Parts: sequence; C-alpha cells; structure tokens
Amino acid sequence: MFIVFEDRPSDSPFVERVWTSYSERAGEFLSVASPLWEMVVTRLRGQTFMTVRGPETRATIAECPPDGEWVGLRFKFGTFLRHLLPGAMGDRKDVALAGAGTRSFWLNGSAWEFPDFDNAETFVARLVRKGLLSRDPFVDAWMRNEPLSLSLRSTERHMRHATGITHAAFRSIERARHATTLLRAGLPILDVVQRAGYFDQPHLSRSLTRLIGQTPAQIARAERQLSFLYKTPAD
Repeated sequence: MFIVFEDRPSDSPFVERVWTSYSERAGEFLSVASPLWEMVVTRLRGQTFMTVRGPETRATIAECPPDGEWVGLRFKFGTFLRHLLPGAMGDRKDVALAGAGTRSFWLNGSAWEFPDFDNAETFVARLVRKGLLSRDPFVDAWMRNEPLSLSLRSTERHMRHATGITHAAFRSIERARHATTLLRAGLPILDVVQRAGYFDQPHLSRSLTRLIGQTPAQIARAERQLSFLYKTPAD
C-alpha cells in the first residue's frame, strides 16, 4: 500500500473522524463510497490548499501524486456548512477554497488558518461560533431512532438538504463499508453476508462492486489501495 493513513476519533459533536495520510509514491487507488463530507488540507510540491469534498455514492478510480501529505476532517452525518451544502459537491465535485497566504485560506469572506491533525476541534469550534457550521436536528433524531414530528417526505427533504443523500443511500453505504472491514479482517464471505445483513452472496457482490469498487474476494485479498476506511462501532 502506497498511501499510509492514521486516524483518531473526535470529541466534537460535529466531527466523525480526523485523519492524516502521506503518499510514498504515485499510484492509482479506489475512492470508496462514503455518506459523509469532509474538509481536507493538502500539502504538495511546496503548496498548501483546502478542499471540501462531498459524499460519494459510488466507487471511483483516483490518482494519488507522490510525496503528498493530507489532513482530513470528516464530519458527522447531518452536519453542514451553511453556504456550501454537501449535495452541491457530491460524487467528486470537490470545491477548492482560495488561498489567503501560505498558512491560511478564504472561507465565507474571511481568512482561516489551516487546521492540523491536533487542533482540528479548535478550528471546528470557531466555525460553529461564527455560525458557518450547523447540524440538522431532524437528521440527529433519525440517527438516534427517535420519533419524528415531520412526515416521511419532510424528513427526507431535511435529509437531502443537510447531507446530500437519502436514507436508503446512507444505509447501503454504511453496510458496504462495514462488510469491507469484516472482509479485510479475514471473515469468510458467507459470514459477512450474515453479519452485514445482506440477502445472499450475489447481493453482497453487487453492493460492494458498486460502492467499494471490488468484489468480496478482491477485497479479502487486499488487491488494491482503498481510500480512507475505518472501523465503526458496529465493527
């Protein structure tokens, strides 16, 4: 594997995970589906820049340059930037934010210092205080399986507004990512079918091919580099 990842959980109610990585060489990797959006600081060839990436509803092939370094803030489902919603940048429609100097970038008319792996929560807290980062309470309630006061149609509208994807897409992607971590851990394919809640092996294969970019057997053999993938509590 030519991209090396490190990650940690976050105590921020807005952040799912903070990760960092570096590339040992150039190469091609699979960018796997993810229901979450993120802000990523890239350091490459003496330049530093910030990119906002939306959710991904399918696997795609991506190119990685050599000698790059990245720090990513992956936000919890239902968290959104008020002026840049996840749906506007989904499926690789990344938004590059203009630089404001060697150590900062422009966001909503103000210069912001690039966050790092250790101070990510401080950066996020500032976004919240400035009113730029919010959470949708209906999405939060849905995630906690609480009764909702809205109709199913209204809840779905809130979901798409705050997250850029549907309930069904969220569940499918999370299940595929869970199945991938089980396969990478050495669990037999038929056991993964049962543990991850698929109907049968063909159902598992179709889902993983579309969302992860590989068959279950290919994932188990770790044939290709995958983008950032971490264990969830269900794992």
